[in-house]
Amino acid sequence: MTAELVAGIDSSTQSTKVVVCDAVTGEIVRTGRAPHPDGTEVDPAAWWEAFATATTGLLDDVKAIGIGGQQHGMVTLDETGDVVRPALLWNDNRSAQAALDLIDELGGPSVWAKSVGSVPVASFTVTKLRWLAEHEPKLADRVARVLLPHDWLTWKLTGGDPVTDRGDASGTGYFSPSDNAYRLDVLAHAFGGRTPELPTVLGPADTAGHTKGGVLVSAGTGDNMAAALALELQPGDVVVSLGTSGTVFGVAETGAADASGEVAGFADATGRFLPLACTLNAARVLTSTAAMLGATLSEFDRLALRAEPGAGGLTFLPYLDGERTPNLPDATGSLTGLTRANMTPENLARSAVEGMLCGLAAGLDAVRAHGLDVHRVLLIGGGAQSAAVRAVAPLVFGVPVQLPEVAEYVAIGAARQAAWALTSSAEPPSWQGNTKARLELDEPTEAQRAEGHRIQQRHLEAREAAHGVRRTFGED
Repeated sequence: MTAELVAGIDSSTQSTKVVVCDAVTGEIVRTGRAPHPDGTEVDPAAWWEAFATATTGLLDDVKAIGIGGQQHGMVTLDETGDVVRPALLWNDNRSAQAALDLIDELGGPSVWAKSVGSVPVASFTVTKLRWLAEHEPKLADRVARVLLPHDWLTWKLTGGDPVTDRGDASGTGYFSPSDNAYRLDVLAHAFGGRTPELPTVLGPADTAGHTKGGVLVSAGTGDNMAAALALELQPGDVVVSLGTSGTVFGVAETGAADASGEVAGFADATGRFLPLACTLNAARVLTSTAAMLGATLSEFDRLALRAEPGAGGLTFLPYLDGERTPNLPDATGSLTGLTRANMTPENLARSAVEGMLCGLAAGLDAVRAHGLDVHRVLLIGGGAQSAAVRAVAPLVFGVPVQLPEVAEYVAIGAARQAAWALTSSAEPPSWQGNTKARLELDEPTEAQRAEGHRIQQRHLEAREAAHGVRRTFGED
């Protein structure tokens, strides 16, 4: 009997990735990939072209497709469905002031946290809409409908009415994951009194429609939600993903409402919640530092591993693209503690690894403070392949660290959702039997935990001195 196949699409910041899987076992049978243009804004047509390229010859016998897309991006359409302006992506910081204005105008951070689960930052769609209304009012007047990247691709596939899911909708800043409802009052306030049409929010296993060829299309979801779905997270599991951005998240039964803004109270793709902390600076900290040292990534790893923990007293705040957690969109990186003795390539490489991971460790403390048990960390993403990162992560995180096999987890999660919609079952199919054993890193000793704590404390002190951010992650 021929297996039914499903496809998962990861439309990320940098590329479109495709996996075609057995709908029952999750076994990957073929893959595809195509690049996206660089930048923080892009014509959505580029995503559609990349989708076409990446899926060429892959979908002929596929029964269902799911889309996992980069969160927060603002896709604006006019009355005829044409794109009004290039989409602003999550990593476009031009709306940083709009975020601050909206927080003040609607009663402060605690009001936002209670209303929509999160305090808006520049990445959120609601802030981009405010920026558009203020800076490009003629274009704003043309906007009849607002979609997220995955919504737009799903709409292009089905040709039907636009839809979304509560996971991706929870990152807009105008959807309440606790109430499962849009906050049209928030949207209207942000967008000059207007409420453009929004996509219908589907349930986790609902069908968005079908392609012209009759292939079922699932609701789709945001990239972090899709990754969580692929990893089939259990209580006590927290994912640390090291990609273009760094994210820390786990699945919870209740939503977070963090007035500090450090934890976003997102929904997940199963009907539960996904408290998440995000940093703008992750794997590119390593590649940028390696380039500065004139080293390949393997040479960079060797340099970092030759240095002692603590990098001889060097502390690197790697805010190379501003920062989201803490919310410092205009910040730049800094290196403190320099002496003649510690000014070595080895210490610089080590400080870059420690600085990047300390930012994620602070996020780990933040989600822990908002109800997540942290028994182990699942380390994924391109940055997790660094030997230096693998050596330092248990030290800084202070808990057991496992590395799942290298895989396109966003695309796999989207495929698993497609399989779920195809069967209309109460629960998504279990694909764990197809997952290879995770690599377990050595659990830190008490002495190593103490060393990791000292590294984190020095990082926090440097952050306070440079940026006046006094709050320690994990404090209420």
